[in-house]
Amino acid sequence: MHVAIVLIVLILTYIGMAAGRIAWLRVDRTGIALLAVIALLASREMTLDDFGSAVDLPTLALLFALMIISAQFAESGFIDLCAHTMVETRGGTAALLALTVAIGGALSALLANDILVFAIAVPLFASAQRRGLDPRPFAIALAASINAGSAATLIGNPQNILLGAIGQLDFWRFLAACGVPALFALVVVFAVVWLQWRRRMQDAVPPPESQIPIAAAAATEHLLDRNQTIKGVAAMLALLILFATPLPREIGALIIAALLLANRKITSRTMIGAVDWPLLLLVSCLFALTGQLNDTGIAAKVLAFLEDYRLLPNNLLVLFPFAALTSNVIGSVPTAMLFLQIWPNPPPGALYGLALLSTLAGNLLLTGSLSTLLIAERAERMEARLTFADYLRAGIPITVLSLAFAAFWLAWTDVLPVLSPAVPPTP
Repeated sequence: MHVAIVLIVLILTYIGMAAGRIAWLRVDRTGIALLAVIALLASREMTLDDFGSAVDLPTLALLFALMIISAQFAESGFIDLCAHTMVETRGGTAALLALTVAIGGALSALLANDILVFAIAVPLFASAQRRGLDPRPFAIALAASINAGSAATLIGNPQNILLGAIGQLDFWRFLAACGVPALFALVVVFAVVWLQWRRRMQDAVPPPESQIPIAAAAATEHLLDRNQTIKGVAAMLALLILFATPLPREIGALIIAALLLANRKITSRTMIGAVDWPLLLLVSCLFALTGQLNDTGIAAKVLAFLEDYRLLPNNLLVLFPFAALTSNVIGSVPTAMLFLQIWPNPPPGALYGLALLSTLAGNLLLTGSLSTLLIAERAERMEARLTFADYLRAGIPITVLSLAFAAFWLAWTDVLPVLSPAVPPTP
């Protein structure tokens, strides 16, 4: 009975995440995961002690610390400076689009994506409208470039942080395995968006200033503080250096976050307020839910089945469709959590492959990632509604070309074989 209840709750949870939210309840993925945990607690199929023991605290600590470091860059005005660099370029539409892709991709490799969206999206869209340009291609380019750029590093997005922390992956080896495909994806984003939208962008006529939506004026702007920016850069460099030492990465990241919180100019309340607490709650709930798979023995049975039929995702033939499908159905973070619970000790190549492929696959649909949804929401506030079809038109070629090159790169560099490795004969 215990196994049946846990399995039913888990299946319903992932069905709910596939739907994204329950329309009439307005419950998002975090709410769905929390309701599932409460259901298990109320049915006494899980205790609070079980919940606490299932959560991987080092991973949560690393996520928290990285959000604090990202908040330092936002509050110092550095991200706003990057936004102004994009919107004040004197080049043509191609230059504005190229800067959007380059800056979005570069910053997303090191900073929290939601903070980037909050700081960059509205100024970018308002600048496009002042030039008489349709903000939609820039919304697509920004969303796709943030996803692509975040695939390059271990700290680019939550799923990479999870896979890297639990798999104890090396930062620089991860960059070597995933950096080139991420860079190629950024080139693809620019090329696809430019080819699809260039005629409408070139024929644009600037509207009267009075017709620019007032949402741009409502955006919070941070003036550049050079000292605080230098602190942020120093913190990021120190973090990368500590990654190469024996010190546990979550401890090093927390030390740096603590130094940033002890700030005389930016209050700790402001910094802590920038943390994505719903994401941390989602990860905690998913740890508890998927941890029940091990307690009930379901994970061991699934793993044995996959091993018997040679279906383990330790090759591109299995991992490629798995990552592409699940990242768009249930999301990349739930996919990573489920993957690690069923297969607790995968080889590094499988982790590199899952992180890269699931992130790039998130560019397929408007609902493929949280950052894309946030950007679409801000575009709509600027009276430039980005429809599912608008995004899909660019998302399909971007995703197909990016994933194809990523698969080629993983195979060519021997990070992940195309077929399952041969099983040595039993003596």
